[in-house]
Amino acid sequence: KDVETDVTAATGNPVILKEGPSTGLVDGQNLLGPVVGKFAMQLAIDKAKQSGVGWVVANNSNHFGIAGWYAMEASSEGLLGMAFTNASPLLVPTRAVNPALGTNPISLAAPNGQEPFVLDMATSAVALGKVEIQHRRGEPLPPGWALDAQGRGTTDAAVGMQGRLFPLGGPEETSGYKGYGLACLVEIFCGLLSDANWGQHIRKWKTHERKANLGQCFIAINPSMFADGFENRMSQFVHEFRSMQPSDPDKPVLIAGDPERAHMSRCEQLGGVPYHDRQLEHLNNVAKQLDVDPMKCV
Repeated sequence: KDVETDVTAATGNPVILKEGPSTGLVDGQNLLGPVVGKFAMQLAIDKAKQSGVGWVVANNSNHFGIAGWYAMEASSEGLLGMAFTNASPLLVPTRAVNPALGTNPISLAAPNGQEPFVLDMATSAVALGKVEIQHRRGEPLPPGWALDAQGRGTTDAAVGMQGRLFPLGGPEETSGYKGYGLACLVEIFCGLLSDANWGQHIRKWKTHERKANLGQCFIAINPSMFADGFENRMSQFVHEFRSMQPSDPDKPVLIAGDPERAHMSRCEQLGGVPYHDRQLEHLNNVAKQLDVDPMKCV
């Protein structure tokens, strides 16, 4: 919709507005988020290789997809990678009624010589996409995911789709204020540090009347600039957690990134990605609107 209505630029290149040996400020030129994110993370990687740390923030960007993808770009080159973005207000601060922060993800990918540790998490209790999936399936939400217009918890997926999510931790009684604080941390790194839109000043989700001007932050750290043997210690760190005695013998202890790797392996075995019928119906309708081939079912 953004490209169709010229609210987002379809062509061009990001521009570096300011930089130092280990820092950079990028103007995304209102391009698609993945274009801006790839440019900014590569700049952070280059700086980390030269000076040990690369810290790059971008403004005038758009939705960039999976935060962990950018972090993994750094880990694939032996660096620690971090990526953050602000987003349309969906998270309701503790004790508030209306949303004022995005789902504001935090991601870290750390190399260990094999499969990296990959943390990629929203600072809301759940990403809106999971609420949307429950809604498309016609299933209720688990408690602690979403709120209604009065600021009370709800399990109605249709109500949840109105865009009021609990912060990570849920209500105040279960430490939701910690998720609220983490969402603010991401906002400071992304919106305030880059002078992008922030908080309630970002356009609402799925509206297209004005550009998003999202702020994003990309960090790359060269572990060789610190104590030698980081990857060996990281490998031992991961191994020790995976080797812990589980409370349920059928559910081994995992580390960040394991569930996604297991799902990728399952998709490889299946020869494709499993979708719910209603999701396929929606995507097929999108394909018709865009006059492109629908996804092939196997």
